[in-house]
Amino acid sequence: MNAPSQRRVRTIEWQVAGACNYDCTYCIQSRKYRRGRPTSEQYEAALTVLAGLPGVWEIKCSGGEAFAHPPFLERVVPGLMERTPHRISVLTNFSASNRDLMRFAHATRGRLDVFSASLHLEYVDAAEFARKAAWFVDQLDPSVRFVVNQVLFPGKEDEALACRDVLAEQGIRWFPQLYKVKGRVVDYPDEAALRRVIGDGPGPREANLAPNYQGRTCWSGVDYFVLDKDGTAWSCRTAKRTGAGRLGNVFDGDLQRLEAPAPCPWDVCPCTVPANRGMIEGIGHPALELA
Repeated sequence: MNAPSQRRVRTIEWQVAGACNYDCTYCIQSRKYRRGRPTSEQYEAALTVLAGLPGVWEIKCSGGEAFAHPPFLERVVPGLMERTPHRISVLTNFSASNRDLMRFAHATRGRLDVFSASLHLEYVDAAEFARKAAWFVDQLDPSVRFVVNQVLFPGKEDEALACRDVLAEQGIRWFPQLYKVKGRVVDYPDEAALRRVIGDGPGPREANLAPNYQGRTCWSGVDYFVLDKDGTAWSCRTAKRTGAGRLGNVFDGDLQRLEAPAPCPWDVCPCTVPANRGMIEGIGHPALELA
């Protein structure tokens, strides 16, 4: 695919809160970082900035665990629906009650794009998780893309395949993510086992491999950025991790997006959102299913 054929989906990844109701041993966020949430005044300031953005954006909400914080359903979701034209997506561990999930589905009806549910076997049973997912998909508009994410650990490839099959029996899409430590993919000693799970040469729709797009023209910072729980905006996740690419703070009202795309300076792209929203030259396309 050539770059001119791509269409970008303007996207913000918003960490609406830090703390999580899970404490997974492999969490990439430190316990020190997994705490706190904005105040009511800060949420208000963020919504004001988001409402002022030109055009329609996809606001992908995450945490911590967004549903574990009452302001997500009480303030963030209603604020986005009532005060902005934007669409919404969410990344969650899917531990929310059926009641809260139904509240979310009702509140976002017609404007929900992607519901990403992360499967954590330290806290849930795969078969039970799959049944809950199948029930919830039936409550959503057919246009909503529901996907289950799961971290793929070296030596546990067969376990991952079993989870994939359980989800497939319920008609649920499964999306593996290679395990990363400090922004880098760990070694997978058994390459054949890894290939059984992810296939040969999977693209960003099939798996999160944290690839290298260095040198490719990227629209991060222009039509895509990451919004931290403290209100700071970063051009992308790697920029945030390295302390570069700061775009201002929405709590302070001084967000300044970049004026033009630029070659990617990083040797790792840790998530598939920019690729699958058409932000990276020659990679991904919004017409395909998003993760």
